[in-house]
Amino acid sequence: MDTIAVAESFLVEDGRVRGLDRHRDRFYRGCAEAGLDPAAPWAAFERALPATGRWFPRLEMRGDGEPHVAVRPAPAREPEVVACLFDGPDPRRAPRRKGPDLERLGALRAQAARHGAGEALLRDSAGRLLEGAYTSLLWWEDEALCAVPDDAPILDGVTRALLLGIAADDGVPVRHRRPRADELTGREVWLTSALHGIRAVVPGPHGSLPAGPAPRAAAWQTRLEALATR
Repeated sequence: MDTIAVAESFLVEDGRVRGLDRHRDRFYRGCAEAGLDPAAPWAAFERALPATGRWFPRLEMRGDGEPHVAVRPAPAREPEVVACLFDGPDPRRAPRRKGPDLERLGALRAQAARHGAGEALLRDSAGRLLEGAYTSLLWWEDEALCAVPDDAPILDGVTRALLLGIAADDGVPVRHRRPRADELTGREVWLTSALHGIRAVVPGPHGSLPAGPAPRAAAWQTRLEALATR
């Protein structure tokens, strides 16, 4: 079976999606990089989105150029997550394109689950945090919302972008840097994704990120959910 060249997925609730245009644009960029034509597959994908219910559909493009659509029921939202630190080197081959690394990232998450965690955090060669296997990393320093810089080897997370947009609209300071894990001890840390929105990182077994309470998460999740449109 061909490796997945490009993939896109997001939450659909009664026909409403957060940041659908951003998901489309990211899919188009990935297809352009892979030398594939995205227009017809994306149009068919949008037509296949259910109008009722809660779903987590995925569109895949493989090397043969044929689209593969899976309309999957969405699991329940998880507002919290334990995040463990992956000790090995970054295994991704195309960190800025969703698709080629999904299988190896899934293996990292499965490994994390065996250690009592719901996500694995990747680090660069200097030991600085980048993102989760399937999530973007955000955290708070005083009154500033912080994120890994856009030019780092990270995926262009749609939910991350929406939250940073909310911050900009509200006049909340935004800072960008690559933190070490110990710099986030006791801080409010979020892992974000299209499926769950914001998940507050909570302490777990040895080797997990020692984050602190997350008093802002629920209110910001409400703001995020309000962005969903048909």
